[in-house]
Amino acid sequence: MPSEYRAAFIRGGTSKALVFHERDLPRERSERDALFLRAMGSPDPYGRQLDGMGGGLSSLSKICVVGPPSRPDADVDYLFGQVQVDRPVVDYTGNCGNMSSAIGPFAIDEGLVPATDGEASVRIHNVNTGKIIRARFEVRGGRSVTEGDYRLQGVAGAGAPVRLDFLDPGGAATGALLPAGAATTELAVPASLVDAGNPVVFLDAADVGLTAAELPETLDGDAELSARVESLRRAGSVRMGLADDERAAGERRMTPFVAVVAPPADYRTLSGDVIAAEEIDLLVRFWSNGKAHRALPLTGALCLAIAARLPGSVVHRHARDRDGGVLRLGSPSGQLEVDASVVTDSSVPEGFRADYATAYRTTRRLFTGVVNA
Repeated sequence: MPSEYRAAFIRGGTSKALVFHERDLPRERSERDALFLRAMGSPDPYGRQLDGMGGGLSSLSKICVVGPPSRPDADVDYLFGQVQVDRPVVDYTGNCGNMSSAIGPFAIDEGLVPATDGEASVRIHNVNTGKIIRARFEVRGGRSVTEGDYRLQGVAGAGAPVRLDFLDPGGAATGALLPAGAATTELAVPASLVDAGNPVVFLDAADVGLTAAELPETLDGDAELSARVESLRRAGSVRMGLADDERAAGERRMTPFVAVVAPPADYRTLSGDVIAAEEIDLLVRFWSNGKAHRALPLTGALCLAIAARLPGSVVHRHARDRDGGVLRLGSPSGQLEVDASVVTDSSVPEGFRADYATAYRTTRRLFTGVVNA
């Protein structure tokens, strides 16, 4: 196969990825995976991916593939791949909400969707989950606008906002909003197993000896805590039907995410800023691919917003704003605002349906070129 592949390197939200046209890639998945691993510099036992484009963190080791739509209600198809840093594995079991913000602008800028100046609306079919994401953003001179004054916590500077509406996000991986059949179920501790955007195991921070105000390096530096959280994640994966047993759940690193939540409290961010309890509605810390996340995985945050609307869930119990409106989340990088709607629906066993979940991101194309692999 050829050694050069055209790609764009793009920041989407608090993640970065190589974005490829589907038409430029080999048809065989094994050949594609080999290309993606080589491009990112995986596997790397040193954890730095120095021989590739990856940055040694799950949020910096991603690929996106964009192509023509495979369903009539979408403008483009988008496949997300999480390239493992230390293993020769590309995980397609879930979506990346942050990188989803880059797909609409990419589609406009690459001529995949006709451009008209003003607000663009691109309907993105995420192949991983089978769900539709509607991206809205400004177009000027036939190209997406990146400069603006919207500030995203965890990203230096400002940019133009991209509104993402995740439509009917429930059951993205399992087919059910509450795959365990209830808002809270018992693992070793009470947990809420919610599947919206991506599946997440939500825990009460106090049940695992935390406040949810800890910084990522503190969480990752506690080997006993990391092992316990991973054990609960695996148990939740089995209970959600994502894995047959806990060994298989350990191989499936990307999903489910696991998060701990706590009521609002003053805390300090990674940049040293102090966030007052009055500025947030919930404290939250996420783990992604075995590491504490330095911000929030967007699909995880959107799932959390859905969970906050579900009576009886761990998240609902602690969130200040439970009935509607924007939910302000306290993450290691600062405040993140998300919104979601849950409606009653007697046609499903759990009695609730996730109507939508919404967030704003910024995105910027860093370069376009060819990947040598």
